[in-house]
Amino acid sequence: MTERRVAMITGATGGLGRVLAPDLAADGWDLALVGSSAERLNGLVDELGLEPERIIAVVANLREQRAAVTAIDAAYERFGRVDALAHLVGGWTGGMHVGRSPDDSYRDMIDQHFWTSLNVVRELVPRMVEAGFGRIAAVSSPMAAQPDAGMSAYGVGKAAQETLFAALAQEVANTGVTVNVVRVRAIDTAAGESGSGKAYATTPAEISAALRYLFSDAARVVNGQHIGLHNGV
Repeated sequence: MTERRVAMITGATGGLGRVLAPDLAADGWDLALVGSSAERLNGLVDELGLEPERIIAVVANLREQRAAVTAIDAAYERFGRVDALAHLVGGWTGGMHVGRSPDDSYRDMIDQHFWTSLNVVRELVPRMVEAGFGRIAAVSSPMAAQPDAGMSAYGVGKAAQETLFAALAQEVANTGVTVNVVRVRAIDTAAGESGSGKAYATTPAEISAALRYLFSDAARVVNGQHIGLHNGV
């Protein structure tokens, strides 16, 4: 078993994952990267340039429970532990009012946000509880509580995800495991170091800083929180 802490990043090859992964590596974490594209995962591994013993990349469709179990098993086989989960699986379907939204748009958003979350945490959390330490954080949206017109499918998916994480936070209270949600309205992946020029957007660097705090020992009493990083709009 590695002595370093291990972070699993799901949806690792998106714009946020490509910022969070090197930040965590620089902080001394080993990395278990999970994504749906082998090509993009391999590219990220090459970019990071870590020693092979500090990183693993697993291709998985987390909408399928068996795939989630396989990814987590692979991380434990390599490292013997997973100490934190950054659930960054994203995507949205929207733009149509309720009366015109196809059924598949709701099914897709529930699969993308709720089922990917459930498939991972119900396999990972018992192992964290047994170890006496764990940090889980998902990136969500204020749309979970107050969706804009035309965003009902996305809002339903995110609301289901947040309900799952809220219940889970209560279940793991006082076990050494914490579960939190970071809400962003939009992620400006093109923003520079000076921040986003869009008032409603959050930069990957800003989200990475919040997640790294939530993963730290200093955040041991932060549990069941919805942390807004969206400028109140």
